[in-house]
Amino acid sequence: MAKRSTVSIPILGFLLLITSLLPISHCDSIHDLLKRNGLPPGLLPKIVRSFNLDENGLLEVNLYGPCLAKYENRVHFESVIRGNLSYGELTGLVGLSQEELFLWLPVKDIIVDDPSSGLILFDVGVVHKQFSLSLFDDPPNCKPDEEQSGLSFRSGGFEKGKGVEAL
Repeated sequence: MAKRSTVSIPILGFLLLITSLLPISHCDSIHDLLKRNGLPPGLLPKIVRSFNLDENGLLEVNLYGPCLAKYENRVHFESVIRGNLSYGELTGLVGLSQEELFLWLPVKDIIVDDPSSGLILFDVGVVHKQFSLSLFDDPPNCKPDEEQSGLSFRSGGFEKGKGVEAL
């Protein structure tokens, strides 16, 4: 019996090593993934349908439909958001825009240089906006963007033809 346990320990160690090298599984929450990468979990809304992180760091997040959330300003999420995820950064973003003085500007990069500063930087092209990290502690509720989708919320997803109050 002692021989069996000595043989199984190296095999178990090998299996644990292999599983630690595998890409992030879909059972992890996107919000946990953001947190593990030095970003606040509330950067993305609660209604994430699925996400994928490839071996090159390309993150693709699928929502149930386009929606609007409110932080300090209103933010518009497309149905699919893509960007390159590295520690403290989500760069080359597509599918995310922020309202600034009645204009919708695409958010290109989100960066947390120094978590101890309590600040997060949003690069919206013409301007770099700094916000308090605490604004993004919790994933926001996201109202469907009816102008783009004709959809509205149902528990955990969207439903055709129902109205929603404005943000």
